[in-house]
Amino acid sequence: MTSGTQVSSQGRLPYAEAVARTREVLAEEGFGILTEIDVRATLKEKRGVDMEPYVILGACNPDLAHRALEVDRSIGVLLPCNVVVSSVEGGSRVQILDPQIMSAVTEVPRLRPLADEASRRLQHALDTLNSH
Repeated sequence: MTSGTQVSSQGRLPYAEAVARTREVLAEEGFGILTEIDVRATLKEKRGVDMEPYVILGACNPDLAHRALEVDRSIGVLLPCNVVVSSVEGGSRVQILDPQIMSAVTEVPRLRPLADEASRRLQHALDTLNSH
């Protein structure tokens, strides 16, 4: 599913398996995980709030990030790409910020091919995740 700001996928994988598998398919596309925020644990600790398992992974493809920063140093405010894995009834959901946002927000035409490549790689990762 694409919504203009994100691409997403919902499947039957249990949450923990979906997180592990998401890491794997991102790595296959050259993305490393730089940050991991366990939103559920953080909100429980800081606010006493209970919610479903929910993690935000900060994914980065070093080659694409370097090339984008060479074009426009200010692109760093939009890096890394956020990937959300959450538990939903019957399985899990994976949502990824659409890299096209970067070229749209900055209005730097030379970022477009990099955003296109990142989008293709991330969509392929989601497609791979869905095929299992």
